[in-house]
Amino acid sequence: MNKEELIQGIASGDSRALSKAITLAESTRPEKRNLALEVISHFGPQNNTYRIGITGTPGAGKSTFIEAIGTLLLEDPDRTIAVLSIDPSSEKTHGSILGDKTRMNKLSAHSRAYIRPTSSGSQLGGLAKNTRLAMLLCEAAGYNTILIESVGVGQGETEVAQLTDLFTLVLNPGGGDELQGIKRGIMEMADIVVINKADGDAERQANLTAKEYSMALHLMPENENKWIPKVITSSALQDKGIDTFWEKAFDFEKRITSGDWKATRRKEQMHYWTRKSVQDLLLAKLDKYEEAIVKGLATGKLPEEIAKDLVK
Repeated sequence: MNKEELIQGIASGDSRALSKAITLAESTRPEKRNLALEVISHFGPQNNTYRIGITGTPGAGKSTFIEAIGTLLLEDPDRTIAVLSIDPSSEKTHGSILGDKTRMNKLSAHSRAYIRPTSSGSQLGGLAKNTRLAMLLCEAAGYNTILIESVGVGQGETEVAQLTDLFTLVLNPGGGDELQGIKRGIMEMADIVVINKADGDAERQANLTAKEYSMALHLMPENENKWIPKVITSSALQDKGIDTFWEKAFDFEKRITSGDWKATRRKEQMHYWTRKSVQDLLLAKLDKYEEAIVKGLATGKLPEEIAKDLVK
């Protein structure tokens, strides 16, 4: 597909054109990625969208939870959903299973839903390198609610908060060591904490865990938007707490759209991603310095000295 065909397809809601554009955005070939950037520039920013980031501990049921909340939201005929799911990559083979879509059978079959699994590659922070571009393309295609599921490996999963309006943390029932393991980094960023799998024998434990996290959150600094983080319990399998999640999420949406916080926050995020893009481009140029690095080390120079000489 050429640029015009991609633009026409995305504007008409053609999921094939959208998938092709995202594939171009994820390409390591500059000419393909530049084509995707031209398509995104054509549509411009879409400000009337709601971006929700979802992360959490492994095995917390994030994919099942996303299908439950997505299915419920689509009962509103004015809502459309794009799910960007990031899978971890193997350090040995660099491959990913990309199985999240198979765990969202009901949602993936819906006419107003689009699901795109992506490998994280070598990126840290829980996202793929070009998740932001994929999100912008989904918004250009008319999806007004974007759900981004990060890799989910612990307290380093905070970059998704630099991409979304609402940051959701999904956890298993059980506190203590898990509460210590998450630590402040990710807890300070959470707008809603969901204790999932609150069913059967685990329901009582989930309620206790929710109380522990509620108390822990009271010790955190106040959020920039003055929002008090909410802790809820849910069972994605039994559709318990799913309506409560959206109640809190819509309360949050009203809060951030009532003033200029959302616009300000998105400008801050643009600044963050501009700096990150510059860093990525600079890192990509390191290969041409490899010979100088090897020679410098062979002469006994310190790494800091070599770096200083190379960037003069």
